[in-house]
Amino acid sequence: MNCAEKYTEIRSQLPAHVTLLAVSKTKPADDIMALYNIGCRDFGENKVQELTQKYNELPKDIRWHQIGHLQTNKIKYIIPFVYMIHSIDSLKLAVEVNKQAAKHNRVVDCLFELKVANEDTKSGFDIEELKQLFSQGALNELKNIRFCGVMGMATNTDDQAEIRKEFLNVKSVFDYIKDNYAAEVGECFTQISMGMSGDYKIAVDCGSTIVRIGSTIFGERDYAVK
Repeated sequence: MNCAEKYTEIRSQLPAHVTLLAVSKTKPADDIMALYNIGCRDFGENKVQELTQKYNELPKDIRWHQIGHLQTNKIKYIIPFVYMIHSIDSLKLAVEVNKQAAKHNRVVDCLFELKVANEDTKSGFDIEELKQLFSQGALNELKNIRFCGVMGMATNTDDQAEIRKEFLNVKSVFDYIKDNYAAEVGECFTQISMGMSGDYKIAVDCGSTIVRIGSTIFGERDYAVK
């Protein structure tokens, strides 16, 4: 099957309320357009330079999601157009996103990245850090960010019980924020971004509303943009 057929097959297996985010990092514009032409509008990228390049080349109604680690000095390049940032992993980053968004008179949708995996390479907040942010009112001044939910990545393991446990942890943090800080986050706090090619079915079972799928749709990474 080609990438459009694979996308259609996965989409048909997902509940209607779950967004299928096609992770197009390292993939050429032709592959993205193959999905665009069958109705896909949500694409995810890791690297700011690649994301900016593709934005300039491709249709402007694409909803670009920044899903990789984001450096503060790179934010300004994507703020004019990015649809959602999944990887807000520190207050410092949130403050800078807010600052750059204000310059463009935009309110940018963002997700709190949660650290639930047993891997040192993963970044993000834990529940205690988020409680502190809310209790101190640290987010109240960020008028140009709209926190719409949370994002999490499970440990890279074949242990499905561990993956399920970590995804349920993400869902429990989401529920805690929604239940305890509804006034702060508002009605837009509805999104749980979790699940990739190897574990998205478990993620959906655990409450995911956005699955980030790359290699299952596009094949293995090229590691260079053609």
